[in-house]
Amino acid sequence: MIAMTSVDASVVKSLVDIFIAKFKYEPVVVAFAPGRVNLIGEHTDYNDGFVLPFALPMKTSIVGSRTETGKCRVFSTAQSNSEAAEFCIDPSICTGEPVWVNYIKGVVCQYLNDLPSGFGFDCVVHTTVPIGSGLSSSASLEVAVATLIEFLCGGLPHVTGVEKARRCQKAEHDFAHVPCGIMDQYISAMGAAGNLLLIDCRSNSFELVPFGNQSPAARGPVIVVTNSNVKHALSGSEYPDRVRQCRLAVEALQKHYPRVTALRDATLEMLETIRSEVSPTVFNRAKHCVSEDLRTLATVRALRAGDYATAGRCMTESHVSLQRDYEVSCAEIDVLVDLALQVPGVLGSRITGGGFGGCTVTLVERDSVSTLQAFVSDHYERQTGAKCEFYVAVPSEGAGALNICDVPPAPKTGRRGDLRKKPAAAMSGYVLPMAIVAVAIAVVFVMARQQASRG
Repeated sequence: MIAMTSVDASVVKSLVDIFIAKFKYEPVVVAFAPGRVNLIGEHTDYNDGFVLPFALPMKTSIVGSRTETGKCRVFSTAQSNSEAAEFCIDPSICTGEPVWVNYIKGVVCQYLNDLPSGFGFDCVVHTTVPIGSGLSSSASLEVAVATLIEFLCGGLPHVTGVEKARRCQKAEHDFAHVPCGIMDQYISAMGAAGNLLLIDCRSNSFELVPFGNQSPAARGPVIVVTNSNVKHALSGSEYPDRVRQCRLAVEALQKHYPRVTALRDATLEMLETIRSEVSPTVFNRAKHCVSEDLRTLATVRALRAGDYATAGRCMTESHVSLQRDYEVSCAEIDVLVDLALQVPGVLGSRITGGGFGGCTVTLVERDSVSTLQAFVSDHYERQTGAKCEFYVAVPSEGAGALNICDVPPAPKTGRRGDLRKKPAAAMSGYVLPMAIVAVAIAVVFVMARQQASRG
């Protein structure tokens, strides 16, 4: 099982070293923002509905410094290109290559009115959020950049956590062309350790939903995220199509129920009255969203009452709805859910994130986690030919920033690898010395044997 850890001093030290190598001076700040997993409440945020996410220990970390160049220079440890990308910070900012920099441009654009003349910054970006996994690596990057900018401006008190989330959401709309709801950016900015957040996506208010004691000796279930390591290539219209289909359902409902301004206002009984007025696809999309809000609120009530069986059942019902009515699942994800539900101690499982691959989220008794991992990983690889990865997901804090000088010193753990290298590559530096030592020992051994035989 892969351990999920928050940003630590050794990561910061590695990023500082890379920053100095790239820009020839030292950074002053580290900003960070987490990825997220959504326990339940999928594709309801852009319908003014309810969602129940929490922030992950996996984070995007950025070390940086302010400049007076009017430019941003940014280097990512996730990219193969050894050169930093660069763009001017002014109203002419537009999308371009490389694509990943568009997320940063989009955020910068949202802060233009707050920036002093000539404002620029250099930064190095590193993430532990798996890209393309449905755990919101893009929102993590956006919120981390926003947090960095705010820090470098000496703090922007008028930009609340919710306002930061709104700005990052608009950055994704305008520069990534994804008409997403506010959930991903909201939880990345506002996450609270030990808590899920019930977010009302109409009012942008939230309620904390404590999720048990996460110590090893604690009782109660845990949340396990399973990464399918599959992301299907899509046409790019799947998300916008569903947003449009939901709007068509609202338009049909408004003819009979003028107070309905979003699917959050509708009931299942209302939907039945327009079944003949919309296509089966539009009806099913709306049915998912309306029923998903009901399941989300039921899950919150169950968690607060310690009724984990009901919470798990709501999660599984959510998956079936996403699979059949909203049609955002895929074969590999369905296999993961089906396998998880066969394991004793699993209370519920579902797809999480935008869909068409990515991850599942499973509520499981803590004594059954190892059984879940062994059973699912074995059968998943047999059935799909792919390997999956597991993370025990602990609700964590949202975004933040620190002066580099305030980061505790990194523990001394011996040789430290480059963050950009995979584990196998990081070990390559040891192979030649070890081989030389082995050959030397073998030569000495053979000479000793020959000496003994002559004696």
